[in-house]
Amino acid sequence: MKENKLIDLSMDFSVKVIKLCAQIKGHYALVNQLERCATSIGANIHEANYAHSKPDFIAKLQIALKECYEAEYWIALFARADLMDGEIAKDLYNRCGTIRRILIASVNTAKANEHKQINP
Repeated sequence: MKENKLIDLSMDFSVKVIKLCAQIKGHYALVNQLERCATSIGANIHEANYAHSKPDFIAKLQIALKECYEAEYWIALFARADLMDGEIAKDLYNRCGTIRRILIASVNTAKANEHKQINP
């Protein structure tokens, strides 16, 4: 999948989380955590496209991946605490999972390509 598609998916995910978080009253510290990790995914993917080197590119994608795992945690917590509708939580969780799987594949591909360049 092209990087632009990944950027688009992460941007759409961030926008949905921001709009959802704007509707949640109270729990500002938790809302802040979800907003920060959700928006960090796309920011790191975007930044990876301007990496200085292949290891820098991989590192940025790995940070985005870690942020995906964190976002999934917060979404599950919000759903369990009834801070968000179950259907909305399911949609966000699925979107985040799609991004996570693409990131895993991208990191694995980048690592394999890096290894091929070092050991032709």
